[in-house]
Amino acid sequence: MKIVIAGAGEVGSHLAKMLSFEKHELTLIDVNDKKLEGLVNKYDLLTVHGSATSVNDLIEGRTENTDLFIAVTPYESENITACMLATTLGAVKTVARIDNHEYTHRKNIEIFQKLGIDSVIYPEMLAAEQITEALETSWQRVNISFDEDKLMVLGIKVRKGAPVLNQKFNSGFLDHARFRVVAIKRGNKTIIPKGEDELQSGDIVFFITTEENIEFVREQTGKIDRPIRDVMIMGGSRIGVKTAQYLPDRVNAKIIEQDYDRCLRITEKVHNCLVIHGDGRDLDLLQEEGLQNMDAFVAVTGNSETNILACLVAKRFGVTKTIAEIENMDYIPLAQSLDIGTIINKKLIAAGHIYQLTLDESVLNVKSLTYSDALIIEFNVKEGSKITKGNLRSMKVPDKVNFGGYIRNGAGHVCSGDTVLQAGDHVILFCYPSRIHQITQFFE
Repeated sequence: MKIVIAGAGEVGSHLAKMLSFEKHELTLIDVNDKKLEGLVNKYDLLTVHGSATSVNDLIEGRTENTDLFIAVTPYESENITACMLATTLGAVKTVARIDNHEYTHRKNIEIFQKLGIDSVIYPEMLAAEQITEALETSWQRVNISFDEDKLMVLGIKVRKGAPVLNQKFNSGFLDHARFRVVAIKRGNKTIIPKGEDELQSGDIVFFITTEENIEFVREQTGKIDRPIRDVMIMGGSRIGVKTAQYLPDRVNAKIIEQDYDRCLRITEKVHNCLVIHGDGRDLDLLQEEGLQNMDAFVAVTGNSETNILACLVAKRFGVTKTIAEIENMDYIPLAQSLDIGTIINKKLIAAGHIYQLTLDESVLNVKSLTYSDALIIEFNVKEGSKITKGNLRSMKVPDKVNFGGYIRNGAGHVCSGDTVLQAGDHVILFCYPSRIHQITQFFE
């Protein structure tokens, strides 16, 4: 596939990294020559030092008749214009990053399609959706649902005393159909477990399970379920506002925002929470507003350092669940080591969402996790595909791949070595980006 990416920021750079593992003709366009130099030395791609809205630069970047044109510069208007130009030049499909939620409405999407823009992506909305999922429970760091909770991926930090600790996978202790461990994050390393591996205290463990077995997962990981009813959101950013709008009615929310005019605008958009004008870094204000009584604290200001420190303060006040938006990816390992509950990076989320467009039609869903180098991928099993020719144990799948579960006839099931997949199944697996091309061949 011929792919052109306009914008070498964190979204574009992460996409380039993911796509470089596959056999694509990849071109990256940006006005910042230093960003391009850093990427061309690491990955197999062509770079063009130029503007996404320059016809000459787009032609130099091989936009004519490209299969997929992705505009992810920091500027919405530039992305829209670039996609329109790319379509005129013959691009088959275009994607634009936007900053206006209004553009995601169905009637407006149709307008964009008439202009030659096939898809729009709003990272703040995706981030807010992920925060809302994380606020479902206090004891899970990641909560991803497939097909209305038929299967669920749960990311949980397992601590000393949990029954699942120090149990080797080949011991048989974890060999049952109630859940499956598909990946382990230990320090800065992501592990796709094998027989000799075991879970250790401090690991972030990714389980796949069915809704009726969530309580069993909680018991096995030694967690206590504390309902989340009171949430404090620090920062009236677009992510903060969308999160407040997505929260269920049972949750009482407060937004603390330093800018008075923005507070007024927020009150017009959000009707189910209290908007407080003040500095979220003011400890006296936080205490006055009842931080010590909150079940969850969400920090989504535009400053990563502020968000990290605010979550640490919340933990000191006894808040069970903390969520921080961290835009500087260099800070993510630091935030993990400081035991912040859930880390959100809208650029990684957006990159994973766009990446799905580059894959085979058998791929239904792709999730890029902040905590892990691995991806969660949902495949549709086609009639006659290689994966249906025997049980999973007999399939010579590449390493760094782990089958988690499958949905058949509206019911979720956990995979085992004896599982034989059938046409029409939806399969959820974990794998490294470098293995996607190899594993896709099993579903063709």
